[in-house]
Amino acid sequence: MAPTRHLFGTDGIRGTANIEPMTAETALALGQAAGLRFTRGAHRHRVVIGKDTRLSGYMLEPALTAGFIGAGMDVVLVGPLPTPAIAMLTRSLRADLGVMISASHNPFEDNGIKLFGPDGFKLSDATEAEIEAMMAADRSAQLAGPRRLGRASRLEDAQGRYIEAAKASFPRGLRLDGLRIVVDCANGAAYRVAPTVLWELGAEVIPLGVAPDGFNINRGCGSTVPEFLSAEVQRQEAHLGLALDGDADRLILCDEAGRIVDGDQVLALIARSWSESGRLVGGGVVATVMSNLGLERFLAGRGLTLHRTRVGDRYVVEQMRAERFNVGGEQSGHMILADYATTGDGLLAALQVLAVLVEQGRPASETLSLFAPLPQVLRNVRYEGAPPLAMPSVRAAIAEAEAKLAGIGRLLIRPSGTEPVVRVMAEGEDAQLVAELVAFLCERIAAAAARAPDAA
Repeated sequence: MAPTRHLFGTDGIRGTANIEPMTAETALALGQAAGLRFTRGAHRHRVVIGKDTRLSGYMLEPALTAGFIGAGMDVVLVGPLPTPAIAMLTRSLRADLGVMISASHNPFEDNGIKLFGPDGFKLSDATEAEIEAMMAADRSAQLAGPRRLGRASRLEDAQGRYIEAAKASFPRGLRLDGLRIVVDCANGAAYRVAPTVLWELGAEVIPLGVAPDGFNINRGCGSTVPEFLSAEVQRQEAHLGLALDGDADRLILCDEAGRIVDGDQVLALIARSWSESGRLVGGGVVATVMSNLGLERFLAGRGLTLHRTRVGDRYVVEQMRAERFNVGGEQSGHMILADYATTGDGLLAALQVLAVLVEQGRPASETLSLFAPLPQVLRNVRYEGAPPLAMPSVRAAIAEAEAKLAGIGRLLIRPSGTEPVVRVMAEGEDAQLVAELVAFLCERIAAAAARAPDAA
C-alpha cells in the first residue's frame, strides 16, 4: 500500500511558525529525508534554498540547511526571492532539489516549505508521501559520515539571474517607456526584483510594499488586499497596477480607473494574444473549477477550450504537462506560462499583459476587460464532526439547486482540504437566483451538520 501524506497539503507543508509542523525539528527532519530521497548517483549533490521575508525564515532556513548537509548535500542559499525564481535556479544550477520557505499570501505568523524536483516542478503527491515516510523512520544509518557532509554557500548573483530571466520573457524590441506602473510587492519575496525588472525595461515605477521588517508581509498590502493598490493607482494617475503576494507566484491587476482585474481576465488576455500570434499550444488553457463561466464562453467564442482541474496550481501544472498546454492559471492569480516557467510567476504574467498594452496602445481598462463575468457567489459553511455532504438532505438540496441552474449556470460544492469547511459556489446569468441558491444550500448544509450524530 502506498504511503499517505499528512504533513504535505496542496502547496507543501504549512502552519504557524514554531508550532508543529513549522518547527526547527521538523525542518531538520525534512532536510534529511528529502536529501536522502534525492541522492541519486555518485556526483556531488546540491539543493537550492530560498525564502520570503518572514521572521521565522531565520529559524527554518538553518534547520533545513543542517538537515541537507547531514544527508550529504551541498546547500546553495539565495535569500529572499520569488518562488518561481527558486524553481528556475534549481534547473539552472543543475541542482537535485529546490526549497522555498514561504506561506505565500498568509500573514507573517505562518510559514511553509515547498519542494521542487531537479526539473523545477513541484513534487508529486507520491514523492511527498515517500519523504513523509522517511521522516517518520530511523534515518541515522543513512546519513552522511564525517567526510561526506555537505557544505553551505551563498549565491551572490541569484537576484540578477532571475531579473535577467524575467526580462528575457518580454518580447524583444518592446519597451515600457512612458508607462507609469504601481507595483505592490506585499513586503515579500519580490520586493527588490520586481521593481528592478520593470524599471530596467523602461517604466516609471511606483513601488509599494518594499520595506519588509519580518512582520509586515501581506499586511494591508499585496494581492489579497487589492484595494490598497487600487487607491494608489488612482492617486498616482498610473497606467496600471500590479499586486503580488508574499512569494510572488500570484498576480492581481488594477487598471487606470482603479478596477480590480482577476486571474480569469489575465488568462483570457494571454490566451487570445498567444493564439493570435501562433504561440498558444493545446488549443486552449487549463484553469480550475473556480474560473468563471464567462471565461469559458469567451474562449469558446474564439475556438479555444477551457480545461478545468481541481483547485491548486500544482494540479493545473500537472494537466498542462500531461496534455501539453503552455498556458494555465487560477482565478486567484496564479499564472503558469510553460514557455518560461515551471510554476506560477506573477511577474512574468504581468510582463505578458504589459506587452499587449504596449503593442495595442490602448488603456488597461479597455485591454483587460475581455468578457463580462457571470455573477458568482462563494460562501463557506463550517461544521464539526463528520462532513455533511453525503447526508440525504444535503444531496437532495444540491440536486434541486443544480436543476434550477441547468443551462444557465454552474454549481460547485467541495470540502476544504485543510479545515472543516464546505465551500459553496454558484454562478449564473441570474444574480438573484445565484445568491438565493447559495443561501439555500448553506442553510441546508449547516442544518445537516448540526443534526449529524457526532456533531458537537
